Amino acid sequence: MKPHVRHARFLRVLMISDVYFPRINGVSTSIETFRADLATEGIEVSLIAPDYPENRDAPDIWRVPSWRVPFDPEDRLMRWRSLNHAAQRLVAAGVNLIHVQTPFSAHYAGMRTARQYRIPVLATYHTHFEEYIAHYLPALPRPWLKAAARHIAASQCNQLDAVVVPSRAMHETLSGYGVKAPLHVLPTGIPIRNFSAGNGKAFRARHGIAADRPLALFVGRVAHEKNIGFLIEAMVTAVRWRPDLLLVVAGEGPALVALRRQTANANLDENIRFVGYLDRARELPDCYAAADVFAFASRTETQGLVLLEAMAAGLPVFALAAMGTRDILDVQRGAVIAPDDAVAFGNGLATLIGNRGQLDKLSAEARNYALEWAAPMRARQLASLYRSLVKQAHE
Repeated sequence: MKPHVRHARFLRVLMISDVYFPRINGVSTSIETFRADLATEGIEVSLIAPDYPENRDAPDIWRVPSWRVPFDPEDRLMRWRSLNHAAQRLVAAGVNLIHVQTPFSAHYAGMRTARQYRIPVLATYHTHFEEYIAHYLPALPRPWLKAAARHIAASQCNQLDAVVVPSRAMHETLSGYGVKAPLHVLPTGIPIRNFSAGNGKAFRARHGIAADRPLALFVGRVAHEKNIGFLIEAMVTAVRWRPDLLLVVAGEGPALVALRRQTANANLDENIRFVGYLDRARELPDCYAAADVFAFASRTETQGLVLLEAMAAGLPVFALAAMGTRDILDVQRGAVIAPDDAVAFGNGLATLIGNRGQLDKLSAEARNYALEWAAPMRARQLASLYRSLVKQAHE
């Protein structure tokens, strides 16, 4: 069975993902960003995603009935029969290619439908599961979990016609797993204009933060793999030099209770503030604009989109260069690579936030550097990959 193939300049792509808004994470952000810009490249994208209690629906989003995941209440598990029915219905209507975004039900439904209709299928490998799966299955031996994650990743990737990875580090990782499918390094781009005009004064006023108080910022999912506990340890040292320093943590997630407890035990309640999830369109740009430094310590990022969002806002970055963040940080434009030691990190943060001249220089560099990661260019690259795969399938 093969659907009708449209004009070569126009393609219909079906994305399938086990997560999407209102679930907040990098996968949701990447899908949203690419969907917005692929349309200008002649790519019509439909998306299949789980149904949540509160959806943020848009055209061409097909919501599949789903269950809550018992050990992870933020996520949903799509009903298999409904998922397959939706995928087959959309592909039969004229889809040229399937793009899988997550390695769970979405992967298996995408593979099954693509092979049934003999169309290309690729996936983006967004998450370095080997490095964080132990946080969610702590009862099982860590070496066994890591080995299982590597085996599953290699097996799934080798079923695909191509794999998109957001950084060189993930290319090296998957190659080391034994992935033989073509690997394409293609980072998610940044919608620069969304973050370049925030009102920092308004954010500080809303949250009762003095206009001249030094402010470091973390934005992201409040989860164990983000290494936010390391930032709290670093703040113990930083406030010895800058007692008025404030760290704002913007986000929600399963580690929030433990991190609040760690903050209280370190007597840092006056220096660390958890502000919860901020709306990406209305509140987050103001938050970036309010800060002096973006502090980041995750060691498991496949790219690190929040670093680029911060830079687009002109916010200097002080972060560990690990895994995917190396591609952003190694050039050291708009950013300072931080030491991977909590005491040294705290000393460096306090020193940087007190150097107004260096911060101004880094801010200007950050804005210019972020332009090189603009979303339209990345969408153009992805559209080119789609077309090449469709062309190969019909040769």
